[in-house]
Amino acid sequence: MAKSLRIIIAAGALVASALLVWFAWVQPYLTQEDVMQLGQGEYSLIGTDGQPFTQATLQGAPSAIFFGFTHCPEVCPTTLGDIAVWQDELGEAARDLRVFFVTVDPERDTAELLGDYVGWVPGVVGVTGDTTEIRAAEKAFRIYSRKIPLSDGEYTMDHSAYVLLFDDQGRFFEPITYQEDLDRALSKLRRLLG
Repeated sequence: MAKSLRIIIAAGALVASALLVWFAWVQPYLTQEDVMQLGQGEYSLIGTDGQPFTQATLQGAPSAIFFGFTHCPEVCPTTLGDIAVWQDELGEAARDLRVFFVTVDPERDTAELLGDYVGWVPGVVGVTGDTTEIRAAEKAFRIYSRKIPLSDGEYTMDHSAYVLLFDDQGRFFEPITYQEDLDRALSKLRRLLG
């Protein structure tokens, strides 16, 4: 009984932490107008499927958008794993959800590399482009990213770590925070797809 209580408290603390990040650092800076404008803007990227990725891409079917990079040590592969679990849990309904993984590291993430990186999760499309267009997309989606130099002369990227959900009209629906509780994430996705 005590062990179950500790697990429930720990899970509650994790959810509270994720919500704190969204409500303390992201949401206060977004007005209702900002929220309605998420994803809207002048950017032109290319998907690993050979199709353009622009604000028009968000229309026509529900979408999940995640910004990351292929050299990411933890957050990006974990999020891709979560997406695979969501797809499995959603079953047939998952077919209606388009998933895009947009790089924050266009210097290294070619379309070929991105295709290999996301290829193990069914239906996920990698998205890249030149640095100017990537930065324009980050601005449109209110994504933070920053290059962090490493001691060996290489670099890593610090970046926002949530999945943004959009309805079939291209309107922002809500976010799924990093490692959000599975039931909560699935509830959001079912409402989006319902």
